[in-house]
Amino acid sequence: MRLPLSAALLLGLSLLTNAQNTTSFDIDFAKPQPVYDEQNGLGYDFGTSALSKKNLSQMSFSVRVPDGNYKVSITFGSKQYAGNTTVYAESRRLLGVNITTKKKEQRTLSWTVHKRSPEIEGGERVKTKPREKNYINWDDRLTLTFCGPAPAINRIVIEPDSKARTIFLCGNSTVVDQEYEPWASWGQMIGYWFDENVCIANYAESGERTTSFMASKRLDKALSMCHEGDIFIVEFGHNDEKDRGAGSGAWYNFSHNLKTFTDRIREKGCEVILATPTARRAYKNGVLTDTHGDYPAATRTVATREKTGLIELTQMTTDLYNAYGEENSKRFLVHYAAGTYPGQDKELADNTHFNTFGAFEVSKCIVCGLKLLGSDVVSHLRSWWTDFDPKNPDDYTKFNIPAVQKFEIVKPDGN
Repeated sequence: MRLPLSAALLLGLSLLTNAQNTTSFDIDFAKPQPVYDEQNGLGYDFGTSALSKKNLSQMSFSVRVPDGNYKVSITFGSKQYAGNTTVYAESRRLLGVNITTKKKEQRTLSWTVHKRSPEIEGGERVKTKPREKNYINWDDRLTLTFCGPAPAINRIVIEPDSKARTIFLCGNSTVVDQEYEPWASWGQMIGYWFDENVCIANYAESGERTTSFMASKRLDKALSMCHEGDIFIVEFGHNDEKDRGAGSGAWYNFSHNLKTFTDRIREKGCEVILATPTARRAYKNGVLTDTHGDYPAATRTVATREKTGLIELTQMTTDLYNAYGEENSKRFLVHYAAGTYPGQDKELADNTHFNTFGAFEVSKCIVCGLKLLGSDVVSHLRSWWTDFDPKNPDDYTKFNIPAVQKFEIVKPDGN
């Protein structure tokens, strides 16, 4: 007998208290669940519905929670079918890839996910760009998206977390959680490598300079969310190098701003790691040329003077491109023939912004940088991490991470 909707909703909620007033959830997908709305405060979101043997399409599920870190424990599996699930959080932050379960088998994995909104304590607010208004990184809920050949979810438990060490990311379009395929950045991939004892909080945004990042209060927001002992990785340069006004340049304004970042982060008792900017794919007569001028050197100088950590991302991404060569290095970036993606009537040829494969490879470079620094966070790498050499990157023909079905052909801000 089919239950009335009201009874089904009550049956499906196993919460510590009403969904509108709690931050802890125990969601059993063997029972009916609602569609998300403001009254429920949790449910299937973005036009998706329950997964089943007859419905193996993408599923998104959201819960409304305050800003903070949340431990998310997901039990994968189905009594109906063998599962193969890839899971993302918020704006395509990669958590788990091709998690397989046999029919009737269950497997539980945990992550810690950072949820944020534009509001800052004291009545301030992050000045988001018009294109960010619909980004789910900035809304009032925590969203998980499941995709793959046969996504299978049995249970989700969500609870506040105060134990995980948080790595905050400050940067531009090479770091940001890109909302839409085929664009991707290393910041939304790096969480894949860490267990639930490390949380990634990505505050980067496309087109940002060190100056605009602070002016828009993104740094203020990140600092309001951090705790002593957390880590900040800071990567800028792509857009700062276009400044032409009085006081601009690598050795004055840019260096001064990196010093300001360092001072403010250290005031919170947090660790600072500076990263030189990712290389552009700019070949001339078959040779990859530098486009960043003095900005990598300025980053190194500030890191040395201020005794911060340093990740040599310019060199590592240069090694990536050179390993593939002039033509094949397009495989790391958004280079696609017309008609590859919905609504794409022209070729996409971008030599700055990564696709998922490229972002995945650059995230490995960041982990390598953390290991070279001797950071203790690398003790929390997942069992699937293997050491990586940028001069010998992975084979793109063997790369297989199912994509979130969410596309936009408009190029991100910045270059």
